[in-house]
Amino acid sequence: MIFSNLLVKWYLQNKRDLPWRNTQNPYYIWLSEIMLQQTRVAQGMPYFYSFIENFPTVFDLANATEQEVLKLWQGLGYYSRARNLHKTAQIVAYELNGTFPNNYKELLKLKGVGDYTAAAIASFSFNEKVPVVDGNVFRVLSRYFGIESDISIVATKKEFQNLAFELMPNDAIATFNQAIMEFGALQCVPKNPNCSVCVMNHSCVALQKKMVNQLPVKSKKVKVTQRYFNYLILEDENEKTIINQRTDKGIWHNLYEFPLIETLADVDDKIIATLIKKHPLFENKINNIFCLNEKSQLHILTHQRLHIKFWKIEINGILQNGIDIEKLKTYPFPIVLFNFIENHFRY
Repeated sequence: MIFSNLLVKWYLQNKRDLPWRNTQNPYYIWLSEIMLQQTRVAQGMPYFYSFIENFPTVFDLANATEQEVLKLWQGLGYYSRARNLHKTAQIVAYELNGTFPNNYKELLKLKGVGDYTAAAIASFSFNEKVPVVDGNVFRVLSRYFGIESDISIVATKKEFQNLAFELMPNDAIATFNQAIMEFGALQCVPKNPNCSVCVMNHSCVALQKKMVNQLPVKSKKVKVTQRYFNYLILEDENEKTIINQRTDKGIWHNLYEFPLIETLADVDDKIIATLIKKHPLFENKINNIFCLNEKSQLHILTHQRLHIKFWKIEINGILQNGIDIEKLKTYPFPIVLFNFIENHFRY
């Protein structure tokens, strides 16, 4: 078929040399696929190398503590991926004797492994004929074939899976799957692709109909929540501070943070002083309160916008459960807090 032949030929000439493409080891492929969910290759690459250096086998990852895994993951975001990664490693190591399932259906049973990841592992490691369908694949197929189905609708995914399966050559399963994702990542990019140099430009329906920037169709809009975080940076007479582990479900589960007061809007020093005095932490006398960043720092998550202020609070006496400031870096923090620690505390 014209599409498949052009695609594979383009891939063999243009593919990036990525470490997980040079192996069929399901552990390495699984690691890379989990890391690259909603993450650019350039950002994920150092983490992949770091993980295989620290945890060269699935047994090493399984035997690590969750805190060690979260610390190594720090900065990559979407921390549920790291927690699921750790739990799945324990299942594979302890219940499956270190052997990954060798087919799509069984791989789907692993925690944190969805349709796309199971398809990737099954095709790349075990050469099973199953298509990968991610954002890149939606974009390439919808543009080339002029498909206007709404990709936010569940039924559309099945439509694209069936099409990809029909296009997939039996003698180049893994290569086809890698090729279509790579084509979407490098050539058929979301905005303003350079169609003049595209090998598909003579047969691409979207290009002929001048619909490249309208495809794929995605009507469902994500509601973005605005949140206002006020972090309390306590410091006692021994230069110790306090951090907490986030145990609630939601963002940053099981990571560490400073005591937090969340408000409905941005607040000034008078309001925060009133709120602080009501906080159960403050049995000690407060010497001084001041804001370390006059303008809120914006931290953008997929569905949330966090407006963050850091408040330095100097107190009399000694904090119960206080920790030495120099030990802060040993804990896994959300990257916005880790960067604050790096910049604020010099040691």
